Amino acid sequence: MTLDMFEQDGVNAGQSELFGQDVHVLRGFALPYVNEIMMALNHQIKPQSPLRHMITPGGYRMSVAMTNCGQRGWVTSRSGYCYADIDPLTQQHWPDMPSTFIALAQAAANRAGFENFIPDSCLINEYRAGSKMSLHQDKDEADLMAPIVSVSLGVSATFQLGGFMREEKTVRIILHHGDVMVWGRADRLRFHGILPLKSALHSVTEDCRINLTFRKSL
Repeated sequence: MTLDMFEQDGVNAGQSELFGQDVHVLRGFALPYVNEIMMALNHQIKPQSPLRHMITPGGYRMSVAMTNCGQRGWVTSRSGYCYADIDPLTQQHWPDMPSTFIALAQAAANRAGFENFIPDSCLINEYRAGSKMSLHQDKDEADLMAPIVSVSLGVSATFQLGGFMREEKTVRIILHHGDVMVWGRADRLRFHGILPLKSALHSVTEDCRINLTFRKSL
C-alpha cells in the first residue's frame, strides 16, 4: 500500500470542468467542509446507522459499504431497489442530514447552475481497495429533473461516465479528495460507475474513499 499519489489538497481547487452538456466537476469544492463532514460521519451518522454491504436482487453482495442520512435512504435487497423511510438494519429512522451536508450540496448545485436543490437523501459509500461500482443509472428518484451531487473524499478514484445505454463508450475522470460532481438535465440518466479502487492511504480517510451522493428522491 502506498500514499495516494493524488493527495495534493487544494491543487486545481476552484476549477470547474464540463463533460457533456451538464456534467460538472468542481475541483476541491468540498475542501472547506471536510472537517465537519468527518465529524458528522464518525460521531453522528455511522453510530446510528452503521455501514453495511447490501445484497442486490440477484443475490450479489456489494463490495462497497453503504449507509444513508436524511429523510429517506436508498436500499437494495433481493426484492429490488428503492428508497425507505426506515433503516432496515436498525428499524429506526435514518440519521438527520447534517446542516453542513445540506449547505455543501446546495452550494455545489448552485455553482453548477442548478438552483433551489433541496436534497432529502444522502447515500454514503465507503470504498476500500478493490471496491467498485458497476455502471448504473440513478433512476429510482421520483423527480428526475433534480440533479445528483456527488462528493469525493480520501483516496482518489476513477469515475466512469457513459452514455444512455450500458454498452456505450465511457470517459474516465479521476476524482480527488474534495472534488464534487454535479450532473442533471439532459445528462441526468447517463450510466456511470467507479473502477476498482487502488490500494492507497490518505491522511483524512486512511485506506478508503468516502463518497456522499445527494439526491432528491421525492
